[in-house]
Amino acid sequence: MIEYKIRDLTLASAGSKKIDWVSKHMPILNKIREKYTTEQPLRGKRVAVSVHLEAKTAYLALTLKELGAELTVTGSNPLSTQDDVAAALVAKGVSVFAWHGASEEEYLSHLTATLKTKPVYLIDDGGDLVSLLHTRYRELLPMVKGGCEETTTGVQRLRAMASQDQLAFPMIAVNDALCKHLFDNRYGTGQSSWDGIMRTTNLVVAGKTVVVVGYGWCGKGVAARAKGLGARVIVCEVDPIKALEALMDGYAVLPSVEAARRGDFFISVTGCARVLAQEHFQVMKDGAILANAGHFDVEIDKEDLRKLAVEVSEARKNITEYRLADGRKLYLLAEGRLVNLAAGDGHPAEIMDLSFALQILSLLYLESLNREGRLVAGLYSVPQETDCLVARLALEAFGVQIDALTEAQQKYLNSW
Repeated sequence: MIEYKIRDLTLASAGSKKIDWVSKHMPILNKIREKYTTEQPLRGKRVAVSVHLEAKTAYLALTLKELGAELTVTGSNPLSTQDDVAAALVAKGVSVFAWHGASEEEYLSHLTATLKTKPVYLIDDGGDLVSLLHTRYRELLPMVKGGCEETTTGVQRLRAMASQDQLAFPMIAVNDALCKHLFDNRYGTGQSSWDGIMRTTNLVVAGKTVVVVGYGWCGKGVAARAKGLGARVIVCEVDPIKALEALMDGYAVLPSVEAARRGDFFISVTGCARVLAQEHFQVMKDGAILANAGHFDVEIDKEDLRKLAVEVSEARKNITEYRLADGRKLYLLAEGRLVNLAAGDGHPAEIMDLSFALQILSLLYLESLNREGRLVAGLYSVPQETDCLVARLALEAFGVQIDALTEAQQKYLNSW
C-alpha cells in the first residue's frame, strides 16, 4: 500500500488523460524508457521528487518509476499542483503528498512527509527539499547520496550552501546545462508566461508596453515573445552586461521606477526579492497588470500592495484587484506566484522533455559514480556528453540531421 495525501482520488481519470497527451510529445523520455526499462538502473532506490505537479512532471515521475525507483512526489509550489494529475499518479502506484492551494503549513507538511520516506536521491525544483533537509531534518542527511536541481533559484541556493561548506551531499546543477537554460528558461518561460497571462486576462498584448524586470535567460524569452506579440518592450536590469545586451537586442532599457510610469504589463524574472515595490506601485498607470515568472512569490511585494490599497478584491479568477486611495487599480496575477504554472499549464511538453531527460540522465550519472565511490559532497555540472546526447535526441525527434567533422577537420581544430 502506498501512502498519499491528495485532494480527490476520483479525479484520476481526468489526470491520466493529461499525462497520456504529453507522453506523445516527449520523445526523449520515451527513448530513455526504451533503453533502461529492462535494466532498471534505479531498482530499489528511494527517490523524492519536488516538482510543479502537472502532467509533464507526472510523466517524469512515471519514467523514474519505470526505471525501478521507489518514488515519492510532492509539489514545489502550492498553486501549481493540479489535483487531477496528483490523483492519476496515486492511481498508477506513486506516493504523492500535494494538493492545489495548500497553505504554508500544509505545504511544509507535504515536504516533510516526502522526506520521512528517507530518500536516497532527490530531484528538487527551487531547493525547498534540500533546504529542509539541512535545517530541520539533518538526521536524514547521512542516507542521501545526491540529487539534481532544475531551477536558477535552486542552483543559486545550492551555490551559496556549497560556498559555505554547508552542502552535505553531491548535487548536480541541471539548470546550468546548455540544454536546460538555453531552451527551458528562454523558450519555455517565454511562451508559457504569456500563455498564462493571456488566458488569465483575455487582453491584447499588441500595442501595449511591457516591462520585463530581469534579462537572464528567462527574461530574454519573455521579452522576445512580448516583442513577437506586438508589444513595445522595456527591460530593467542591475547587471551592466545584461542591460547592454538588452539594448543591443533592440529593447529600451530604463531604471525600474521610470519604467513603472510607462508599463501596461509588468513581468518579473529575477530570482530576487522586492524588484517591484511601493515606489513602483505609486507611479504605475491605472489598470497596470503585474505578473511574476520567478520561482518564489517575493519579486512583487504583496505586502506593499496591501498597505497602499484601500480595497482588495477578486477581479476575475487568478486576478487580484488592488484599488489605491487615488482611485487607480493595479492587478496582480496568480497571487504573485509563477504565472505560467499558477495560471497556466507551464512549459510546452517538448521543452520539458529536454529538461527532464537531463534530470534522469544526471541521476543515473550520480548512481554510477556512487557505485564507484567517486563522489564527495558539493555542486557538480551536468557532463558535456549528457548535454550533447539530449540535444542529438531532440534533433532526431524533430527529424533534423546535422553535419559531422571529418577526421582531417578534427585534427585541424586540435592542432596549434
